[in-house]
Amino acid sequence: MDTTVEWAVVEGSIGPLLLAATDRGLVSVVFHADETVRERALDRLAGQLGAAPVESGTGRLAEPIRRLAEYFSGDLHRFDIPLDWTLTAGFNRQVLRALADSVPYGTVVGYGDLAKRVGQPGAAQAVGAAMGSNPLPLVVPCHRVVESDGGLGGFGGGLETKRRLLALEGVLPEPLF
Repeated sequence: MDTTVEWAVVEGSIGPLLLAATDRGLVSVVFHADETVRERALDRLAGQLGAAPVESGTGRLAEPIRRLAEYFSGDLHRFDIPLDWTLTAGFNRQVLRALADSVPYGTVVGYGDLAKRVGQPGAAQAVGAAMGSNPLPLVVPCHRVVESDGGLGGFGGGLETKRRLLALEGVLPEPLF
């Protein structure tokens, strides 16, 4: 694939986020985007998409940046921006699309329940793997997927980030400190 990839780092209440977009839409969100994480993510994107990412002033990222600010201020409950699903395929894409379409702000779903929603009731572990490979975390809300016993489960952005996102959405209480 030969495409232009624009990127920017924005501050959110959970730390710096690297956003990248193609002409099709937002293609990647990376948590904790300090310089080291950013460089690795941009190298990986270049390899996956066949184009060296270029830093964006705003361009393709203006709307995603605006929407993220609204989300972190509590004013946005659903991301309705174009997404580029290029970095995921097959079962993982099916699960991530089902998650984006059927698990609204302020709710959670179990790994097993999400597996049932995509017609694979025994695939809870595979759903966990799909969450771990989500190229669009936060926007495709894998932080809303939890264990059936109420445990948080895993999260690529770290459990503290998951707790903070679920608190922002009113699922968990705000941390005391």
